[in-house]
Amino acid sequence: MSVTEMFSHIQGFLSADQDIREDIRKVVQMLEQTAREILTVLQSVHQPSGFKEIPSKCARARELFCTVRTTIADLKTKFPMEQYYRFHEHWRFVLQRLVFLATFVVYLETEALVIREEVAKILGIEVVREKGFHLDVEDYLAGVLIMASELSRLAVNSVTSGDYTRPLRISNFINELDSGFRLLNLKNDPLRKRYDGLKYDVKKIEEVVYDLSIRGLTKEAETTGGDK
Repeated sequence: MSVTEMFSHIQGFLSADQDIREDIRKVVQMLEQTAREILTVLQSVHQPSGFKEIPSKCARARELFCTVRTTIADLKTKFPMEQYYRFHEHWRFVLQRLVFLATFVVYLETEALVIREEVAKILGIEVVREKGFHLDVEDYLAGVLIMASELSRLAVNSVTSGDYTRPLRISNFINELDSGFRLLNLKNDPLRKRYDGLKYDVKKIEEVVYDLSIRGLTKEAETTGGDK
């Protein structure tokens, strides 16, 4: 094979690779759009009247996750599945955002942490790497950490809305989450940096609870909760 033929062959490979990446980018843009729509729906829970609308907003978000599953099914057809990590960078960020949105929806519904297997089911993907397009452990953890930041914001807005019991429940949940992450030996630099943010979330929520405590609102909240 001559040098010219060799480089022509390489160019053919590069062109095919670029075509695959362009196809992937187009589908990922659709995923990003749906993620923004879900986030817009869920952002309303931070409004004064938002807590009453949690069931309807979560139901609407779950409807939009149907679109997510359809789009991901399309994405799966755009590249050889054995090359998942070769193209992973294209959808890594949006997948983490979708994990955040899924975990946030489940938290709003149950006030519990949803397991990775259930998140994968919501997104219409696998958990086991060998089965194809899957939810990587680190992508799941990154999404959970984003959700923790959203909960710290929710704790603050709960007080503004006159809901004094919710910050206490959020505080307990975030502290349990923090304890869980402390058990992990995080060697992934981006994930470790994101975990550092959890420490600030814990502190922020503790300040909210402390403020409620010195104002005597935690006892009022506990009494109200007991009456219910």
